[in-house]
Amino acid sequence: MNDRIRVPEIRVIGADGKMLGVMNTDEARRTARDLDLDLVEVNPKATPPVCKIMDFGKFKYEEKKKQADARKRQSQIALKEIKLRPKTDDHDLEFKMKHIRRFLEEGNKVKITVRFRGREITHPETAQRQIDLIVKAVEDIGAVETSARLEGRTMTAILAPRVKVQPARSAGADTDAGADAGTDTGTDTGAGTDTDTDAGTDTGADADTGAGADADTGTGADAER
Repeated sequence: MNDRIRVPEIRVIGADGKMLGVMNTDEARRTARDLDLDLVEVNPKATPPVCKIMDFGKFKYEEKKKQADARKRQSQIALKEIKLRPKTDDHDLEFKMKHIRRFLEEGNKVKITVRFRGREITHPETAQRQIDLIVKAVEDIGAVETSARLEGRTMTAILAPRVKVQPARSAGADTDAGADAGTDTGTDTGAGTDTDTDAGTDTGADADTGAGADADTGTGADAER
């Protein structure tokens, strides 16, 4: 740029985008200086190198602004988690389905986790029915990415947003056809994996009081509040 350009001859593009042709480098610098602009090398590999007369400070500012706008438009997919219990009642299950729909509409993946306690582990089909019910309820906007599987005392499944096929555009047609009407405007502020814990249910859960009773211990245990 400017005095750092060492070659004796360059091809110059004017500030208005018009080609000024091949010029002596010193002459091109004076032309740029007279306009209170910069002489910037844009294609050093050409013969001769191509330079453009421009406001370099303004150019850098606009480039940074474009990059910031591009980052904002990028779709950032997060993994949200919904926690259930085999005894989660129908009302709470419907409430959690609303959360799942909202997460999928926002373009996020959803991990469904059903945690077993005590003798509940002897009936894994209950958790399977819950997951199947959720999958059926959101099949219009979500698809199963990872099928339900039992790992220790939890059964998990992962849902992903269903990719919509955009219709072919016709002349003068409204191109804003992919927007999801009714998307919840609430935002998730938690960083990392979002969790939705099962609250206030299963107060009558089975408890094993014998010597061999199963206990959920550990720092990350699922809490029933």
